[in-house]
Amino acid sequence: MLVLDRFEGEYALIEMNRRIFHMPKILLPKSAKEGDVITIQITVDKEATAKQKQSADKLAGDLFEG
Repeated sequence: MLVLDRFEGEYALIEMNRRIFHMPKILLPKSAKEGDVITIQITVDKEATAKQKQSADKLAGDLFEG
């Protein structure tokens, strides 16, 4: 369970399993307040990852070509 413990400056301090994590508060809904239980879902954007890899490969190729 993730609990919004408090805000400090630009960060929200999130408690999980007696550990505190700092998260930019801009990532939270504006309505979030201390004591709220929050959920976080992280996914991998495979299309964006492939484009990033292509771009990096092209830059590396250009660098080592000349």
